[in-house]
Amino acid sequence: MNRRLVAVVILAVLATGGLLAGCTQAAPGPPIAGPTSAGPGDATGRPLAPGVTASPSAGGGTSTVPSAQATTDAELKRLFETQQSNVMVTGAGTVARLLADDTEGDRHQRFILRLGSGQTLLVAHNIDIAPRLNGLAVGDRVAFRGEYVYTDQGGTIHWTHHDPKGTHVAGWLEWDGRRYG
Repeated sequence: MNRRLVAVVILAVLATGGLLAGCTQAAPGPPIAGPTSAGPGDATGRPLAPGVTASPSAGGGTSTVPSAQATTDAELKRLFETQQSNVMVTGAGTVARLLADDTEGDRHQRFILRLGSGQTLLVAHNIDIAPRLNGLAVGDRVAFRGEYVYTDQGGTIHWTHHDPKGTHVAGWLEWDGRRYG
């Protein structure tokens, strides 16, 4: 997967003083060959959460796309509990913390969202591809569509933008009545 994203996650760990300790980016695996006895899985072969299906991803790996419009907090919790990654999700949360931008490689605006369930997600929004959410503040509500990557602190959401190459499912952020992506 993109080495720059790994750097974003590592910098988030350092910047938050351990709040996101242990965050890692899973590398995409080979395409999913098909159902196993447990059904189709994510890039690691683990079974997917209910309502989630596999689809092609950038780099020849796999991404997963929810079969429904929105991913519930319970489904995001299940993705976390089963340590799944590379799953496209749609949801919303409240900004719990603003982090410094990652300026190494592709620039990313970073912040922590808290879901209604209490689960937290690091959002890494590529501002070299999509506009920055200028004026974003703690307490603001943000809706998202992006790729979920497991971390031991709740997960990371990235790919919150269109793909200029057209090989990855597009994502977005919605805030203050505007869609960014």
